[in-house]
Amino acid sequence: MYSITKEIYFCYGHRLMNHPGKCKNIHGHSVKAAITLQSERLNDQGMVCDFADIAAASAAFIDSELDHNFLLHKDDPLVGMLQQANERCMVLNEHPTAEYIAKLIFDFILAKGYPVREVTLWETASACASYRETHS
Repeated sequence: MYSITKEIYFCYGHRLMNHPGKCKNIHGHSVKAAITLQSERLNDQGMVCDFADIAAASAAFIDSELDHNFLLHKDDPLVGMLQQANERCMVLNEHPTAEYIAKLIFDFILAKGYPVREVTLWETASACASYRETHS
């Protein structure tokens, strides 16, 4: 089995409602997303995928939806205020945790037809969350 990993860097703001610690407050992160693709065979260029192709595919979602955006749960009372002030925000059905953001990126890359195995989101230099699907 072959695999490649492309790292993508971006920033976002969020807060985690009802969190017992500091994460309940508005804050931001400069993150690294590591997108891993896997294949049993190499393409006609001898690659799983060209790194530039996965960078371009992920940028279509990350640049337009996540980078320099404020991510909020749909029940967060800040949603209405930000929308009324014409501030950019992404309203999510789940809490905007690193785990959920990794899943959002995974789902987007998979929908684009890439053989994504895992997405890991490094929220800090020492803390990351990953998403991968298990296959039976």
